[in-house]
Amino acid sequence: MRTVYHAEGIVDAHLVKDALAQAGIPAFVNGEYLIGGVGQLPARDFLTVSVPDPCVEAAAPVVRDIVDMLRAPLAAEPAEGGVPGAAPAAAPARKPLRPWRVKPTPA
Repeated sequence: MRTVYHAEGIVDAHLVKDALAQAGIPAFVNGEYLIGGVGQLPARDFLTVSVPDPCVEAAAPVVRDIVDMLRAPLAAEPAEGGVPGAAPAAAPARKPLRPWRVKPTPA
């Protein structure tokens, strides 16, 4: 087994593992169950994704694609008119909320 990815969190570890699985490459998340003991473990590098030795070369481009996706800036969502970067539409007016009151319970 060879480590192909050092994860920052459980979500990105599973993103890489699932992408590798879709490519037909067996992958394993190591250190997944150590998250609960973080206070007593080193702060880094205990969560990794590993593949069998013969699959390392095939896994490299898949891992690279996921890493690029995770590092890419988020695209601005289009406004209601569908134009990216346009000012968002004003929120609809809401009537003000009444103050919260405790109702007395019958005795």
